Amino acid sequence: MEDRVTPALYLEMTEQSEHAYVTDRVPEVLAASGVERATWWQNELPNRSDLPRVLPEFNLLGVYEVDPSFQPPVTPDDIRSLHYRRTPRPGQGRLTGLPTIGISLVLISPRSVNDAQALRDWADLIHIRHIAEVSVPGYSMITPYELATGSDDDDPRFLHFYEMDSQDPEATFQTMTPLVTTLLGDPGTPAWDKWANHPALRIMYVNTFKRLGEQFP
Repeated sequence: MEDRVTPALYLEMTEQSEHAYVTDRVPEVLAASGVERATWWQNELPNRSDLPRVLPEFNLLGVYEVDPSFQPPVTPDDIRSLHYRRTPRPGQGRLTGLPTIGISLVLISPRSVNDAQALRDWADLIHIRHIAEVSVPGYSMITPYELATGSDDDDPRFLHFYEMDSQDPEATFQTMTPLVTTLLGDPGTPAWDKWANHPALRIMYVNTFKRLGEQFP
């Protein structure tokens, strides 16, 4: 995150309170081998209705920056976990020199295993590319990750991790589509429609989060 190249991310999603999660769970994960930093984040728009949703909603997000040696610890029943590794292509965007205090978390999957590369190509070369191209104020780096555990047909297959230096991540997120529309044209035009969707795309979860705190091992 920020100006570092993070080879893998481990995510935890829960309805626990911040106090309970930071007191009981964060030290457990930080004690695992390969963990470099823990941050935890507040959901900015629970149960949003403007985008498709497959995964259950959650109030609190734990993000752990980890190295390739990391093995996820046993997860309690009230926490959902996902472990991702960097894809071969680089992140896109810009380094602002400011800390990441907001994120847009995008989790997607292909409609079939055979669609995975086509979806990855669209995401890297069209969708993320144009978002980076318009330089959304408040956005910094956009980094793609792929599920590190399980089989190729496990969900959500891909994570797009949008970092923000904005005090209001949701308001910043809402400015992104109008800026891309100014670049490509209105919805319904070929360029905009090609950017917005792909036949292989399944949106599993999208939301914005504001950073609450951090700890190091």
